[in-house]
Amino acid sequence: MLPSLPTSMSVSIIIKWGGQEYSISTLSEEDTVLDLKQSIKSLTGVLPERQKLLGLKVKGKPAEDDVKLGDLKLKSNTKIMMMGTREESLEDVLAPPPENDDVVNDFDIEEEVTEVENREENLAKIARRVKDYKVEELNPPRPGKRLLVLDIDYTLFGESLKPRYIFLIIYM
Repeated sequence: MLPSLPTSMSVSIIIKWGGQEYSISTLSEEDTVLDLKQSIKSLTGVLPERQKLLGLKVKGKPAEDDVKLGDLKLKSNTKIMMMGTREESLEDVLAPPPENDDVVNDFDIEEEVTEVENREENLAKIARRVKDYKVEELNPPRPGKRLLVLDIDYTLFGESLKPRYIFLIIYM
């Protein structure tokens, strides 16, 4: 008499997706995660490559498609959450946008652009500030000492403040 080969047990899994539960009991411990995904596809219409199965882990990492279901040590009627979208639901999103004559391509700048620092109104502001600025010497320079000047202008404090210039002078 020949020894009997161990029979693989059936695996019963419940897939939760889209607010519904789908029961799968046609798989065995010898079937793979990919076989499970194919069964899910027949029930939901979601392609295997679009499925993400939450809760199927091997050593803390998501189970690959070639892992046998028996290796996952699943309990009977284990619930697995699936994330995924049917292809027909993606067609509108993945389709190229319709042609629209109202769209203006503003990346193609055809006219010559003047840099901000070279615009007439900005150059006039600078000239006016230089002309009107009064230099105040609070302490005369110290002969033989190096000088560090930190210039903090109003732009660091925001446009809402009046223009103020703060100079911090340190002799070393």
